[in-house]
Amino acid sequence: MTENKKLNTNSNVYTIVYSAILVIVVAFLLAFVYSALKPAQDVNVALDKKRQILAALNIRDLANDDIAGKYKQIVLRDDVIDSENNVLETGSQGGEKAGFKLGSADYKAGRLAVYVCKIGEEIKYVIPVYGMGLWGPISGYVAINADKNTVYGAYFTHESETAGLGAEIKDNVEWQKQFCGKKLTIPQHDGIALEVVKKNEVSNPSVQCDAVTGATLTTDGVSRMLKDCLGKYLKFLNDKNV
Repeated sequence: MTENKKLNTNSNVYTIVYSAILVIVVAFLLAFVYSALKPAQDVNVALDKKRQILAALNIRDLANDDIAGKYKQIVLRDDVIDSENNVLETGSQGGEKAGFKLGSADYKAGRLAVYVCKIGEEIKYVIPVYGMGLWGPISGYVAINADKNTVYGAYFTHESETAGLGAEIKDNVEWQKQFCGKKLTIPQHDGIALEVVKKNEVSNPSVQCDAVTGATLTTDGVSRMLKDCLGKYLKFLNDKNV
């Protein structure tokens, strides 16, 4: 008579097989959960992006249910251009399929988003900006008037700046509001003149904003971000016919 062999749960083979099966099951469950939640996550990401763009246009504190409708009303097109001001892709009303889809990687590749907006009877342009703060990436949007030189509004955010210091670029609305009315360029300066400097170093208030106290490296990052990113749009900004 053949003797039944018991499974040796203490063997290395059992441990390896058991671990492999467990990893496969967990990976499957995680993939399933990710797939199930991704549509909702994508909606939330898009909603937050619209909220940030509207904040740059000084439209803030909207309920989530109102953001999408206001964005569709305000944004006429989400164009994609290059640094030579060639239109690579024309957006559409309430744009979500052209410039809206772009991120920092597209910016580095030379595909630049421009949101053409209308506030009342006035045309505004919103430009995304990307940079590095003290602890990680920072980003935001700068809205400019139809003259393509005067800041209408700005919104900045971050991934991991210090609360109460570098995080103030996102949390301090009054700090963001000081960009309103500033100039991007001035005749005696090549390139983008808009910058952030220490309060006691402000020499030209028309293009300089005060830094966040105690967050020099983060606000230096904002200054570099503005000069680098907006500098890619100089041909667009100098074209007053559009």
